[in-house]
Amino acid sequence: MVELARKPAVLEVPATVQALGEIAAFVLRLAGRAGLCKSAAYRIRLAVDELATNIVMHGYRGGDGRITVRGRSGPDGVRIVIEDTAPAFDPVEGRLPPAPGVPPDRRRVGGLGIHLALTSVDEYAYARSDGRNISTLTVKAEGTDPCPPRS
Repeated sequence: MVELARKPAVLEVPATVQALGEIAAFVLRLAGRAGLCKSAAYRIRLAVDELATNIVMHGYRGGDGRITVRGRSGPDGVRIVIEDTAPAFDPVEGRLPPAPGVPPDRRRVGGLGIHLALTSVDEYAYARSDGRNISTLTVKAEGTDPCPPRS
């Protein structure tokens, strides 16, 4: 179990491509506060970016919408919760495993980014509650991708 700071940081943005940079900066600030190494910070930013991009492009399909990002950081890692009111979508259901033996031009389009996002975090959970998609992602300070010792 990851022990995190008690008070979450909250960011609410319009579901637009332009807001993705603000979301990434928010996640990287939390990773910095937790003291995550570059590799672990990259993994949580990659996962959040992929999910947020999918919400913008496929969830709201360019229509009006909002994305709420809540984050907690502490010495054990970072936990990010992403919420939206787009149609129900469980990223685990939309995940495509890699197909290394299939040429790129013959692979099914879509889903691989979600696979990369979900395998880059230490913990992932999805819930649908009160008309909201809720994705929770956690990267531990000493996660599955070992960090070099700090000097």
